[in-house]
Amino acid sequence: MTTDRTAGDGYLRAIWNALGGQSSLPDGVVFRGAGSLPSVFPVTDLAAAAIGAAGLAVAEVLALRHGQLPEVQVDKRLASFWFGSSLRPVGWKLPPAWDPIAGDYEAADGWIRLHTNAPHHRAAALRVLGCAGDRASVAEAVRRWQALDLENAVVEQKGCAAQMRSLADWAAHPQGAAVAAEPLVWRTTAPATDKPAWPVSRDRPLQGVRVLDMTRIIAGPVATRFLAGYGAEVLRLDPPGWDEPVAAPELTLGKRCARLDLRGTEGRRTFRQLLRDADVLVHGYRSDALSSLGFDAEQRRRINPGLVDVSLDAYGWTGPWKTRRGFDSLVQMSCGIADAGMRALGQPRPAPLPVQALDHATGYIMAAAAARGLAERLRSGAGGEARTSLARTAALLVQGKAPADTAALAAETRDDCTMPSEMTAWGRARRVKAPVEIAGAAMAWNLPAGPLGASPATW
Repeated sequence: MTTDRTAGDGYLRAIWNALGGQSSLPDGVVFRGAGSLPSVFPVTDLAAAAIGAAGLAVAEVLALRHGQLPEVQVDKRLASFWFGSSLRPVGWKLPPAWDPIAGDYEAADGWIRLHTNAPHHRAAALRVLGCAGDRASVAEAVRRWQALDLENAVVEQKGCAAQMRSLADWAAHPQGAAVAAEPLVWRTTAPATDKPAWPVSRDRPLQGVRVLDMTRIIAGPVATRFLAGYGAEVLRLDPPGWDEPVAAPELTLGKRCARLDLRGTEGRRTFRQLLRDADVLVHGYRSDALSSLGFDAEQRRRINPGLVDVSLDAYGWTGPWKTRRGFDSLVQMSCGIADAGMRALGQPRPAPLPVQALDHATGYIMAAAAARGLAERLRSGAGGEARTSLARTAALLVQGKAPADTAALAAETRDDCTMPSEMTAWGRARRVKAPVEIAGAAMAWNLPAGPLGASPATW
């Protein structure tokens, strides 16, 4: 195993600076391992850096209580695996990751991606196309459209689609320009309140911290899974009827999952009570969603003055697309990543990243923002807000140099996974070993992965 203190260091420092962290602390992060994911962009370096930032933020919490910053080590190879999936089912299989008609299609003048995993998004695309719900019929219908016209039509129907643009096209686009002008992390600090009484034990540093999780596939759940791995009590809330059959076994690890309908009076009353007693709120709905339900940022702060409020948006917080629905694969198409891969590799179709790296990286940045917010609570009693976006994480990725280590990652072996196996609600499974080590504080989860809605909406 090689040790490399510079791999991913530029990304780590960019993330840490965006979080307002002390500039010398990244010196305490050590990167190990060799090889990289196959991509024209330094995806493995970003993976190691984002996970390293989250680990460093938890280490900072420990240092505030115990007086010394523990060393943080990141395994680049394991980090790369976690950016794909950590779950290895034993004797059972996950359902297909994609709806049968989701994917890239050739329009009359270029490529477009349809995201149809959610039933209402699938219905929106088919309403616009006016065709049967099979891939051949969709492909035939898409060819009759200009890509931009189809994108606009699907979005107007509250669906999800993205025309493939080049890096230059995105830079010239009003939304691309808006995102480029945004910080990687928007941060604000609230007035100080009483300092919390969390134990901050050396082995479970986030024990006693309550995290209210209102996120969906994939970035937000990655953030809260990480926080749970260091002892936080995570309560995830989903609306009635929502399910994530592919993602739940991967991302509900360490969490209790409940259902709550915020459209009803009783649901809003319960949410208010949960929010009042939370230490951290992590939410990933569109930026106007909670506001429309009466819980904008100002109201959340009134309910809980010391709250650490961390949120996610797909396409950024300013510009004409600031409330547009989006997912990692769509943002890759919009911002030029899929086009750049296609051109660099000489392929005839879009070439996205080998993993949904925008989701995962943003998730760990959110976890780092939450932990840094907890550190500020310990230091001064002040709560705060942090906002991130997939599109801004994409801008960070494409600014990096091509990966210096182009060797392939060593193939996964049985020794890369935990033993004994975890008994999830779907069956036995193993997990890839933790990609980060904080000296004296092992990443471990108190609860196995379970289905959405299995727990009551209470702390």
